[in-house]
Amino acid sequence: MITFIEYPKCSTCIRAKKWLTEHKVEFLDRHIVENNPRAEELAAWYPKSGLPLQKFFNTSGKLYKEQKLKDKLPEMSEDEKIALLATDGMLVKRPIILGDDFVLVGFKEEQWAKKLL
Repeated sequence: MITFIEYPKCSTCIRAKKWLTEHKVEFLDRHIVENNPRAEELAAWYPKSGLPLQKFFNTSGKLYKEQKLKDKLPEMSEDEKIALLATDGMLVKRPIILGDDFVLVGFKEEQWAKKLL
């Protein structure tokens, strides 16, 4: 079974959850703020995603903008970025799908269909 990591008020997460339900994909639900990803988890997930670590940041989020991370991230090490992501679920792009051998970040229907259907 997959794990669906979401922020319930996020419109993209709402659409993604609806898609999972409509396609009868069973999942465990995890609230990204109440159960923020830990640094160890993030360090394991991002290589499985095939994406650069930068793609795990919620670049449209209020916290990202307040902390001026667009300017700070290029100067940070990988470990520093992971530690920062682990401080607050609102910094992390969502939704995230965790499978046995894959991680999907953000909601792209075509990509989800290939992995989940």
